[in-house]
Amino acid sequence: MRLGVLDVGSNTVHLLVVDAHPGARPIPAASHKAVLRLMRYLEPDGSISEAGVESIVDAIRTAVEAARADGIEDLLPFATSAIREAANGEAVLAEIARATGVELQVLSGEDEARLTFLAVRRWFGWSADRILLFDIGGGSLEIAQGLDEDPEVALSVPLGAGRSTVEFLPDDPPTEEQVARLRRHAREVLAEVVSDFPMKPRADHIVGSSKTIRSLARLAGTTSDGPGAAERAVLSLKELDDWTPRLARIPAEARPALPGITTDRTFQIVAGAVVLSEAMRAFRVSELEVSPWALREGLILRRLDHLR
Repeated sequence: MRLGVLDVGSNTVHLLVVDAHPGARPIPAASHKAVLRLMRYLEPDGSISEAGVESIVDAIRTAVEAARADGIEDLLPFATSAIREAANGEAVLAEIARATGVELQVLSGEDEARLTFLAVRRWFGWSADRILLFDIGGGSLEIAQGLDEDPEVALSVPLGAGRSTVEFLPDDPPTEEQVARLRRHAREVLAEVVSDFPMKPRADHIVGSSKTIRSLARLAGTTSDGPGAAERAVLSLKELDDWTPRLARIPAEARPALPGITTDRTFQIVAGAVVLSEAMRAFRVSELEVSPWALREGLILRRLDHLR
């Protein structure tokens, strides 16, 4: 069957179309993306502005038209932290439903962590044993750890790349003090949650997912040789810390000239690098493997499991 996953996130509205059936790997058929950067539309009281709501509605309407043209049989629409945490989130959801007919499922931070962990577990397989996962979205950082498909620990902290950019890196390029202030903040937030994760036994695989981490891995990571090597990237803390100050000195408009840095991530890639660096340091991780599957794939797999 042809499935469409509509992801209304903090940075983009992304429709992923896949051909899939229970027991098989989902095969991407089409992808449609609109860059919103919703954090720009937040009012002082935490609500999404009228212009922001209009942008969301327009992007969803366009995505629905694309889904119809691509012949999808089932649409899985969901929203994450930007709408979940907005002061007027319920009103925004109602307006989206009225204007487009799409009723978004709002995922909690823990839902995001668990669904992403499911996707990563399926990608790496049972032989990967215990996995520790980091996933950086626009509004939040998800962390999960476990041995099975449902993680033993799964949580979300407000350290997304978009949120961190808006709150701590207002200048382009950011100043050294702004970057240092974000680093201190991330360190403090992570110190409060790291004790929730058992350090013994140690995870057998440390994994990073999300577009931000994949972009950083293409820039600063390495890939193994052999078939599918592009999907087996490894990113070390040393290389990440080497690239972060260089990234921070480059204006956002010039960053897409670098490997892996796309225009939709260019404004928030520095914040993502700082947050990932502090997460790896807090959990005493020297390198991580990169998963091409993340939250959207987790939703698809959950849907297919229910069909089966």
